[in-house]
Amino acid sequence: MSTTFTIDTSTSRANPTPAPMKRLTVPAIRNRKGKEPLVMLTAYTVRMAQLLDPHCDILLVGDSLGQVIYGFPSTLQVTLDLMSAHGAAVVRGSYHSVVVIDMPFGSYEASPEQAFASASRLLAETGAAAVKMEGGAAMAPTVAFLSERGIPVMGHVGLTPQAVNALGGYGARGKTNAEHDKIIGDARAIDQAGAFAIVAEGIMEPLARTLTGEVSCPVIGIGASAQCDGQVLVTEDMLGLFERTARFVKKYDDMAGRISAAVETYAGEVRSRTFPGPEQTYLPKD
Repeated sequence: MSTTFTIDTSTSRANPTPAPMKRLTVPAIRNRKGKEPLVMLTAYTVRMAQLLDPHCDILLVGDSLGQVIYGFPSTLQVTLDLMSAHGAAVVRGSYHSVVVIDMPFGSYEASPEQAFASASRLLAETGAAAVKMEGGAAMAPTVAFLSERGIPVMGHVGLTPQAVNALGGYGARGKTNAEHDKIIGDARAIDQAGAFAIVAEGIMEPLARTLTGEVSCPVIGIGASAQCDGQVLVTEDMLGLFERTARFVKKYDDMAGRISAAVETYAGEVRSRTFPGPEQTYLPKD
C-alpha cells in the first residue's frame, strides 16, 4: 500500500504542503494484519518527520529520544514534557503516517487513571493518533481502560527497555520455555484488551513467528522475525549515525561518515578562506 506524493517547500520549510495526501488511521493500521508489512521508524523532529513520512505507515516518537537526542544513559530519564514537545514536532512535519507517542517511564504504571491523564495530555498537546506502552498482562487492564475511552494503544512486549533494571540487561528474550510462554501470554492479554498493534522487541525468531500468529492485531518486530506484520528501527541506527548498534540493526547508510567528511571539507575551506566564495557573497552590482 505505497503512496506517492510531492511536497512544495517553496513557501515554508517548517510546514510543507502535501499534494495530495490523506493521513492513515489507526483502524487502517489494524486492518493490515497479515497483509502488506507495515513500515515504522522513529522520528523526533520536524525535518526528520518530513523525510520519513512519504515512506512510512507509522512514525514512532520513541522514548529512545532520551539516548539519541539528549545523551541520557537510558530511557528512564525521559519526561512527559519531552515526549509532548517532540511529538508535536513530528505531527507538524508529517501528513501521511500515523504518529504514535511512547508513554515515558513512570507516567502510566501506577493506575489506569494515571495512564489516561498522561495519554490524554499527550494526544491533546501533540495531535498524535495513539500512544505506546510497555508491558504485558499486568498492563492489560490499563490498555482496556484507555481503549474504551477513545485512546488507541500500541503494546510492547519482549525486551522492554523501561524495565531494563528488572530484566538485568538488553539480551534477547524467549530463550527458555518459561520466557516463551510469558511473552505469548503477555501479547494475548494486551491484544484481547484492545491494543491495535504490538511491538515485539528482542525475541527469538521462532517465538516471534508464533506470537504473530497468536494475536489478532499486527505485530511489529524489532529484533524479531521477518514474518512479523511489520518492522521498526531507530532511524539514527539504520542510517548509520552511531558506530555501535544492536545486533538486529541493519545499517542502510553511513551518515556519520558522510557528515564527518562534509564537515571536514567545510572546515578546510573556512581555514583556507575559500569559503565563502563569490556565489555565497553579497557583492555590489556593476
